[in-house]
Amino acid sequence: MKIAFIGLGNMGGGMAANLVKAGHEVHAFDLSADAATRAQDNGCTVFPTVREAVAGVDAVVSMLPNGRIVESVYTADVIGHAPSGALLLDCSTIDVDTARKVASAAEAAGYEMVDAPVSGGIAAANGGTLTFMVGGPDAAFARAEPILAAMGKAVIHAGASGAGQAAKICNNMLLGASMVATCETFRLAEKLGLDLQTFYDISSKASGQNWSMTSYCPVPGVGPQSPADNGYQGGFASALMLKDLRLAMEAAQSVGAQVPMGEKAEALYASLAEAGEGGRDFSYIIKTL
Repeated sequence: MKIAFIGLGNMGGGMAANLVKAGHEVHAFDLSADAATRAQDNGCTVFPTVREAVAGVDAVVSMLPNGRIVESVYTADVIGHAPSGALLLDCSTIDVDTARKVASAAEAAGYEMVDAPVSGGIAAANGGTLTFMVGGPDAAFARAEPILAAMGKAVIHAGASGAGQAAKICNNMLLGASMVATCETFRLAEKLGLDLQTFYDISSKASGQNWSMTSYCPVPGVGPQSPADNGYQGGFASALMLKDLRLAMEAAQSVGAQVPMGEKAEALYASLAEAGEGGRDFSYIIKTL
């Protein structure tokens, strides 16, 4: 299958490479010359413009920074330039309203489209073990599933257009809040004189167990290897967590939902970003507590 991949950053680069490994012909585009070169080294064919990349393909996959860019790329350079039968898959994390707006524009032009944001981070993108939360019609999901499966370990249909983004926003609000609580707990355990490895051994097998503790421990040398063991480098940047939490706050406000824990997590990550640490992994929040 010929697949255009638009957006070859930390996540998109690994995802495009996995499509090549799965036997697809990948036509790639990114504004960054370095990202384009890496994609070419991974077997992609690089094009100088989005319109040239999407010409003649069977599907278009995008991984872009925000909703404004997603809307601009699709309305200006994908819709009407990719073949009318091409499937459109946006894997960016954006607001629900923009996802639905772009999907409506695509469908009005005769395309099938899904929103398919991901969970798993850079390591999962490189390793092909992402989880995809997919919004869109049943027929579009059926076409998208094998493409997404080449880049992930789980592909889950969340519902109609925009449902993938809704699931991602809710998931990451829970992740951000639980990471803050996990960090608070380790700091409290430390101040109470508990050995942190011993506390981990207890809590990881008790009712306090959660993913932020047992799969992504914010304490160096405790639990499986995580960004905490690498100076809080790599993983999922605090700035990206802040972006997702802000999307969650906007979504909550739009439907009148009360999310006090999410609000507090958003405020803490905003302070971390203001301190110039937005590039650190989001578990670095432990250093502020």
